[in-house]
Amino acid sequence: MRVRAFAKINLSLRVLGARPDGFHELRTIFQSIALHDTLTIRRTRGAFRLTCDDPNCPSDRTNLIWRAAERVWRAAGRRGAPRGVAIDLQKRIPIDAGLGGGSSDAAAAIRALARLWRVDEARARAIGRALGADVAYFFEGGTVLGLERGDLLFPLIDRPPAAVVLVLPDFGVSTREAYAWFDADRPSARARADARADLVNDLQPPVARRHADIPRLVSALIRAGASHAAMTGSGSTVFGLFASERAADRAARELASSARQTRVTKTLNRPAYQRLAGP
Repeated sequence: MRVRAFAKINLSLRVLGARPDGFHELRTIFQSIALHDTLTIRRTRGAFRLTCDDPNCPSDRTNLIWRAAERVWRAAGRRGAPRGVAIDLQKRIPIDAGLGGGSSDAAAAIRALARLWRVDEARARAIGRALGADVAYFFEGGTVLGLERGDLLFPLIDRPPAAVVLVLPDFGVSTREAYAWFDADRPSARARADARADLVNDLQPPVARRHADIPRLVSALIRAGASHAAMTGSGSTVFGLFASERAADRAARELASSARQTRVTKTLNRPAYQRLAGP
């Protein structure tokens, strides 16, 4: 069985305050994009195995795929550690980039293993929500409003299709770091240059204070013709939305350098996402 795990961008990410459970209260708009990892699930003998073609991606229990397999196995009423399955992960979504790769991989694994081990969809979705705040989104796809930790979801009317340029600096930012910087910088982190809710990432200013490339890349994408550009999630990826693939290709060539990569992809609406993600 082969399944795709698509990346996301955050068109908006408002951090509304700290929660009693240690997380942050969010108001975010997720958007799925066509960049994806691929999981190949094979029946095999012996203990569960996970392999990945990216040496920077863990292949042990620290990977959300492994933890997803454990939870689906238990939900299926099976004892002990998962067995009889191997997963090969072809990694194309960068790590620590704000694109949701780990969460999307976990959601794809849950969907596939739930089908294999006969766990119903409601239980599978509950496993996703328990595993991570972003995981829940990857059961939906398209344009979605996320509240609370980002896991209370309200599907929106899909935004018009757009070509997307992703600019990937040569550094990553962990989610833990970005939120710690936001908390440390308060109230300056709450100074918003643009009050329009669909054009703001509240994590961008504190990350930009530590990595000056972020605002430079946002400005460069706007100059190259993007209708909107921002950091996605906790960074470090910066994205720009373009009216055509040709314009996006031109901007990507202009921004590419030895210190960063660029990729051109496109947004995915909800029907396309659910059709392509499978199973």
